[in-house]
Amino acid sequence: MKIKKHIPNFITSLNLLTGSVGVYFAFSGNYTVAFFAVLIAGLFDFLDGLTARILKAYSPMGKELDSLADVISFGLLPATVVFSMLASSTYPDWTQYIGLLIVVFSALRLAKFNIDENQTDSFIGLSTPANAIFWTGMAYSCAPWLIDTTWLVIVLTIVFSGLLVSKFPMFALKFRNLKWADNKIQYIFLFGCIVLLLLMGWNGFAPIIGWYILASATIYPFLK
Repeated sequence: MKIKKHIPNFITSLNLLTGSVGVYFAFSGNYTVAFFAVLIAGLFDFLDGLTARILKAYSPMGKELDSLADVISFGLLPATVVFSMLASSTYPDWTQYIGLLIVVFSALRLAKFNIDENQTDSFIGLSTPANAIFWTGMAYSCAPWLIDTTWLVIVLTIVFSGLLVSKFPMFALKFRNLKWADNKIQYIFLFGCIVLLLLMGWNGFAPIIGWYILASATIYPFLK
């Protein structure tokens, strides 16, 4: 029975390990591995919560460990990706440190989330996994173009860092049941995701985050 309590924390540790591996490859300019590291870390992040609910193995340590793992996998990893791309550009060396804003604002977002009891069925601000998927997905799909368009990377870094700590309401991909009436926004969003993935394959993940932000801004307010 005691082993059961440690299973969610073990899965969370796999999230942390995967994110750490991704950081190494991001510094090496291997954005493909960094992208898939975020996706795998995201899977572990989902599974640790699911496992904790199934086994009823909640613990204060598990909550803290989850946030610490997320800072690495969904904060430091995308920050490293942006840092690496900016370091490869022709802009002055100091501009590469702008990428580190992502890990700072990701940590602030996670800290706010931990003490906010209003973010159970929805989010206030962009979640760190969504931000990480956007950046690693962009690097996976079009790193050479982004390196040549450094100003856009800097602008997007500032905008997405702001979104992390904003008061912008965003829906969570949580289903109350399988009924359309209770999960309209989730079904609409998933349909759009399927279309993007069918059309673009792995290159569709960054656009999916764009679609998520757009749906939260235009559709979600009318369906709440």
